Amino acid sequence: MKQSKTIDAFIEKHSEWKDELETLVSIFRKSELTETIKWGMPTYTLNGKNVAGLGAFKNYVAVWFHQGVFLKDPNRKLINAQEGKTKGMRQWRFQNKTEIDPHVLKAYINEAIENQKKGLEIKPDRKKSATSKIPTLLNDALQSHGLSKDFESLAPYKQKEFIEYIVEAKREATKLKRLDKILPMIKSGIGLSDKYRSK
Repeated sequence: MKQSKTIDAFIEKHSEWKDELETLVSIFRKSELTETIKWGMPTYTLNGKNVAGLGAFKNYVAVWFHQGVFLKDPNRKLINAQEGKTKGMRQWRFQNKTEIDPHVLKAYINEAIENQKKGLEIKPDRKKSATSKIPTLLNDALQSHGLSKDFESLAPYKQKEFIEYIVEAKREATKLKRLDKILPMIKSGIGLSDKYRSK
C-alpha cells in the first residue's frame, strides 16, 4: 500500500487514541487499498472510490465503511450513525485497543473491497430540497463527522453558500482544502459570509 505521510500527523493530533489508531492503520495498510487523507481523516480508496475511513472522536474511534450497508456483518458490529439519514455508510466504533480484532476487521475490509469491485453502491437521493443538491464529497464529509444535522439546521442561504463553495472549486485538492475550512464552521453554525454581514 502507498502510505500517506499525513496519517502520522493525524495520529499525533489524536494522541489519546494513539494505540487504537496505529492498530487500525496497520490493519488497513495490509490491504490493497490506497491510503490518503480526506476531510482531515485517514481514508482508504480503491480506484479513486472511497471504501473506508477512520475517525477519532471524544468517546471512541471509528471505522467508516462508505458502502457498509452491503456488508454481511456477521458479528453485528456496524451501526448507522444517523438512522433515517444515512443510506449506505456504516460505522464500527472502538473504545479500547482490546476491542480491535485484526482478523475480524480484515474480513470486513476484504468484503468491502470485493463489493467495491462489484460496483455495489447506494447513491444519494435526488429529492427536490435544498439539501439534495449537496455534492457527494460534502455529503460524505458531513456524515463522517456527524455533522449532517448541523448542516440541515443552517439557514438555506448558508447551506447554499457552502455547497457552491465546494462545487465551484475545480481541483480535487482545492475541494478538500475548502472542506477542512468549512467543517468547523458548520459545526459552530457559522456561515461563510457571516463576518461580512451587519450584526
